[in-house]
Amino acid sequence: MADPLLLTDTLIQNSFVQSIQDVFRTMAQHSIVFVERAPAIEAPTPEGVPQIIGNVGFVGKVNGLVYLCMPEAFGRQVACAMLGMDVSELMMSGTEALNDVIGEITNMTVGGFKNSLSDVGFPCKLTVPTIVRGTGLSVRSIKTAHRYIFHFDCKGVRVSVDIQMQVETQP
Repeated sequence: MADPLLLTDTLIQNSFVQSIQDVFRTMAQHSIVFVERAPAIEAPTPEGVPQIIGNVGFVGKVNGLVYLCMPEAFGRQVACAMLGMDVSELMMSGTEALNDVIGEITNMTVGGFKNSLSDVGFPCKLTVPTIVRGTGLSVRSIKTAHRYIFHFDCKGVRVSVDIQMQVETQP
């Protein structure tokens, strides 16, 4: 049985920071910098600013959800960098292209994090990404989950990550 004590706050933070930095650098040629770990309270998005949130879950010896949140306009910049398009080309392709890119960035980032969990004895599998868009969005906490909220800066824009996870206690 995997030792839950191996899942330290430092391991979780360092693993996720490394994963998101690798994905943004490789896929979007953007540098993303860890700013802070925020208090584990509900984290509303900025009022009036359209946001896009990618969500991927993981299940296995540890179960959880990861939400990757950014302003929608910035998501379009990232999508353009990844797809080699300008904004007008991206807009002509409809909402699916942006959704696909945010879903893929979220999936790859959570995949890297999942690999770190597996390396310390907590194998798990990923769920299919989902995308939510809107203004005034917030992520509610799962009552029994450990919650980690991280803020990053990418080109002067705040990108937030909300990780909620539970360790399987049965053998």
